[in-house]
Amino acid sequence: MTEQPPAKKKSFKEQYIAFLIAFGIIGLAIAFVIGQAVSKVVSSFVKDIIDPTIGLFLPGSLSNMSATVMGIYGTPSEFKYGDLISNIIEFIIIALLVFLAYKVLLKYKLVEDKTKPEEKK
Repeated sequence: MTEQPPAKKKSFKEQYIAFLIAFGIIGLAIAFVIGQAVSKVVSSFVKDIIDPTIGLFLPGSLSNMSATVMGIYGTPSEFKYGDLISNIIEFIIIALLVFLAYKVLLKYKLVEDKTKPEEKK
């Protein structure tokens, strides 16, 4: 009877790399970093281009728009709805960019189209 040599124990580094690859963590990390960069660019675009453009047609900048209401005890409350509108515009732009990226991935068949019903065989 021949004895087999003991299996080489993987180092922590090898186990960690295998874990990252097996669970797609590296792709997730890359997507996160790219998402953060896109978010910063879109935020800057909205703050530096769209807000002042809307400000041409409104009194002041969009981010400075607010409404002040007097409370029942005579204390004023300020509602800054301009920032909310800016954040909604940012969300719409980012959602549009994600949708366009999805369409490109569909075009090159890098992802499956989950919106179509599956065909029964």
